[in-house]
Amino acid sequence: MRKPWVVGVLLAGVLLGACGDPASGPQEAPLPPEPGASSTTHQRAAASPSAPARAPRVLYLGDSLAMENQKVLGQELRSRLRATYTSAPYSGTTLCDYLEGTGERSLVPPADKAATLVRKLRPDFVVLQFWGNAWGYTPCMDGITYDASRERYLARYAADAERLAGQISAAGGDRRPRIVWVLQGPDPITPERVRRVNALYEERAAASGDLVADAGKTVSPASARYTWARHLPCTAYERAHPDYCTEPGRDRTALHRDDDYLHFCLAPTTSEPKPCPVRSPGILRMAREITRVVGDEAG
Repeated sequence: MRKPWVVGVLLAGVLLGACGDPASGPQEAPLPPEPGASSTTHQRAAASPSAPARAPRVLYLGDSLAMENQKVLGQELRSRLRATYTSAPYSGTTLCDYLEGTGERSLVPPADKAATLVRKLRPDFVVLQFWGNAWGYTPCMDGITYDASRERYLARYAADAERLAGQISAAGGDRRPRIVWVLQGPDPITPERVRRVNALYEERAAASGDLVADAGKTVSPASARYTWARHLPCTAYERAHPDYCTEPGRDRTALHRDDDYLHFCLAPTTSEPKPCPVRSPGILRMAREITRVVGDEAG
């Protein structure tokens, strides 16, 4: 079983590298662009008939999956909930990168640390979407990898989740934001890793009274939550919107490109991290589930 994991590590490294240099910063989601907008994306929506009475403020942080998802999630939150939305994802990161006090060992600059943004923006919700960096890509993990020591990796990941939640809570003060932990989709190389990382997210949410959004379930087979699939049957929404049902003759849609098992953007990855530029069913499925969870709580 060692060889497939090594292959997976190498492929994952290539895929993360293809997403670009995490140190280049979060990318502006052009929906539409604001004159003079900063590197962190801020957007406010027009009213929606079904939106909650009070429009929520949402902060979205994460890794390369969040980087590619950020534009679509912003569209969903704004159109459905009238949300004020800010995103600051960095490719290749994990939870420890967003912790204050990590200094040079982090791929996230001080201005975009989770607690710093919470103090600045005062969000109602902080959405965290992390695959669970398992191959030592970011220096803040101190070389701890799932391959070398699974229990050590999981213990460290749980500790970082607790620390990050604590920093977000403290930064919120008497207006503590609700944290939305996004559960991840299947991993074809180490399916048990994702199962256990998701369990850590659920445990952390339960311990602090926060939320989970099982976005990963929307990109998993209905009868096999942790079985990876490149294609899934089209949903009713996708059938009604043919651009999202990529193979209507077979009533199925593509979730991944043939050359990328990890990401859900159907466009080729680029050297500069940026939101996905094409309609991609997997991204929309996940964004709609995250929006549903935020809306249910905000409503």
